[in-house]
Amino acid sequence: MTIRAFQTHQPQIDATAYVDETALVIGQVSIAKDSSVWPMTVIRGDINTITIGERSNIQDGSVLHVSHKGEYSEGACLNIGNDVTVGHSVVLHACTLHDTCLIGIGSVVLDDAVVHSNVMLGAGSLVPSGKELEGGYLWLGRPAKPVRKLTDSELKYLSYSAEHYVKVKQMHEGS
Repeated sequence: MTIRAFQTHQPQIDATAYVDETALVIGQVSIAKDSSVWPMTVIRGDINTITIGERSNIQDGSVLHVSHKGEYSEGACLNIGNDVTVGHSVVLHACTLHDTCLIGIGSVVLDDAVVHSNVMLGAGSLVPSGKELEGGYLWLGRPAKPVRKLTDSELKYLSYSAEHYVKVKQMHEGS
């Protein structure tokens, strides 16, 4: 794995977190207990902070970045809560994902967007800058719109997915 400092900022990765050897983690990044970062993922906290909570998983080929404070922007960090599943090839840019949500494969979540807890974002969706996704719904589309309330089974699946990736992480650590 490539864990790299940027200027004076060294990534802080909990001893129980798993970062695949082909992933790249740079700068002001914090990865909490039992979280996982999968192959070919880039997490670049060079110009602002990225925080990943406990038991969250960032799947293969995803890109996580931030925005800087300057003449044209107030700047924004990237915050990911606990028990969040981020699907393959997702782009998260300077946004906030609250606890227990699932971001579908190939989705894009942009600056200052907020995904509240208990959201399922369908594959290939786009969450524009500044948009807030209300919890308890399946959101889908480009731009993402609420499609329907999540079923009890889907709400349970959100936690199951995070728990499952903790188990997969442990299998990889043991191999």
